[in-house]
Amino acid sequence: MTTLLRASDSAEFLGLVPALAGFAPSQSLVLLPFHGSRAHGAMRLDLPRDDVSPEDYANAAIGLIAKVEGADAVAIVVYCDDIPCRTPDGLVLPLIVQVDELLGCAEDAGLRIVDALCVTPAGWSSYLEDDPELAALPASDPLAGDQHAGAELPVADLVEKEHVGRALRDIGAMLDREAHSRLDGSENPLAIATLVMLEDIPEFFETLLDSPDEQPPFATAALLWCLDRPLLRDVALVQWATSFDDGVRTLEAQYAFADTGSAIPDDLGGVFLGHGPSPDVDRLRHALTVARLAAARAPRGLRPAPLTIAAWLSWALGHATHAEHHLQLVREIDPEYGLAELLGTIVGAGMLPEWAFRRGPRDAA
Repeated sequence: MTTLLRASDSAEFLGLVPALAGFAPSQSLVLLPFHGSRAHGAMRLDLPRDDVSPEDYANAAIGLIAKVEGADAVAIVVYCDDIPCRTPDGLVLPLIVQVDELLGCAEDAGLRIVDALCVTPAGWSSYLEDDPELAALPASDPLAGDQHAGAELPVADLVEKEHVGRALRDIGAMLDREAHSRLDGSENPLAIATLVMLEDIPEFFETLLDSPDEQPPFATAALLWCLDRPLLRDVALVQWATSFDDGVRTLEAQYAFADTGSAIPDDLGGVFLGHGPSPDVDRLRHALTVARLAAARAPRGLRPAPLTIAAWLSWALGHATHAEHHLQLVREIDPEYGLAELLGTIVGAGMLPEWAFRRGPRDAA
C-alpha cells in the first residue's frame, strides 16, 4: 500500500528532513523509517555507484530499514546534483531505475511507502507522481552543513602542540627514572602529578569527560601515552561507550588476558562491534571531543590511536562519513594500524551498531 502525501505535505516534510538527519544531505539517499505516522530519525547512504546493481543496492538499503524496531513504512529522499531530463513523454527524474527498485524492494518487505522525493539544484519532485513537475526548493538553514560538516579536527596551534610534546617528554623521563629508581628531585611536578593520576586509569579516563574541550597539556599527553598502548586504548573505548564500572572490568579483563590468555567477557568484547545496550549519546559526544582534541594536539606518530578512537565514536554516534574521514587520516600516517583496518572493514561494509536501529539519526555511509 502506498500513501502519497499531498504536494504541500511533501514540501513540508522535505523541509524537516535535515532536522531528522542532523545535517543537510548532499549526494545522498536518505531513508526515513516510520512507525505509523511518525518518522524515527533518518539513515543516509551514498548514492549508488555505477558498479553496484540497482537490486543489490536496494536490498542493502531496505535491509537497514527492516532492522529498525517497529518500522512499518519508509520515505525515500534522493539528493543529487543531476538535473532532471525533459523528454517528449515528460520529466524523467535522476536515478529513477534505482528508486523504482528501492520501492519494489520496500513493498516486498511489507513496508508502506510514505513518499519518494528527489531534490536537485533545479528543484524537487516526487517519484510517485505519474507526471512529475519540479517545485521550488523549501527554505533551509543557510548555515546547515552537509554530512561532511564537522569532520575536520579542531585547530591546534603550534604552542599547544609544543606544550603537549614537552609534557610527553617529561612523562617519559619520569617513567624512565621511576623504572630505574633514580628520582632526584629535578622532575617536573606536573609530570609527577600525572603519574599519580595514571595509577587509576579508569578514573583518569572518566575525569576527561567532565571538561572535554578544556584539557591541559599534561592531561592530553597522559591520554596519548595511554592510547598508544592497545591494552589501555581498548579500555578507553569500552569505558567511554559504557560506564566507569565497565571500564574497571575491561582493565581487569585486559590484564587477565595478557597474563593468562583468559577470554574477554562477551559483553565487553562485543562493544567494538556495536553489540549491547544503547550508549549514552552525551557521553559518546564528550568522549569524541576528547579524542579529536588529543589527535589535533598529538605528534604525528601518536595520532593513529586517538583518530581511530574518534572514528569509532563517530560510527557509534551514527556518523559513518565522519568515521571514514578519521580513518583516512590514520591511513595517511600508518596504513597498517590494526584497529583502524578492522574498523575500516566494518564501516566500508555499511555495518551499523545494533543501537543504530533503536534511536536517532543515522549516517550509514
